[in-house]
Amino acid sequence: MAKEETLSVSKDLQELQRKLSLLIESIQKNSKVVAFMESPVGQYLDRHPFAALTLLVFVAVSAVPVGFFLLVVVLTSLAAFVGVILLEGLVICVGGLSLLCVLCGLGFVSLVMSGTITVSYMVVSSLVNYWFSSRPVTQNSNGGCQLATKSADLQGLSQE
Repeated sequence: MAKEETLSVSKDLQELQRKLSLLIESIQKNSKVVAFMESPVGQYLDRHPFAALTLLVFVAVSAVPVGFFLLVVVLTSLAAFVGVILLEGLVICVGGLSLLCVLCGLGFVSLVMSGTITVSYMVVSSLVNYWFSSRPVTQNSNGGCQLATKSADLQGLSQE
């Protein structure tokens, strides 16, 4: 029963891997992606994946505060046309300083999140590699347990 579940999980993981590789391949063949990756910025980000991940997280996290700031700017601009010019300048200055503080905080948060994602990826991939590459335990002649070794290792030992 456990072997059937393991085979089912293994087949599911292989199917998921195949689907993900097809998705990644279709993204990489997109003409806009190819054009961006040939630009100097794309080449830099390709050589520095941590910087690319940090930039991606920062852009995703800062979209909402920037949107709110632009909404406030548009609304105060409309109010300025009505005659509240001093209020607009004050609100834009306060809003700009607030946005600067929020973006600095989000920059730090995106850096921490990128580090966490990177460490999590390394830990999970190490665990998955260890889990799927572990060798079965065999019974030793003196009653102890020992990891099974490959036949090439045994042949090398018998020739010595």
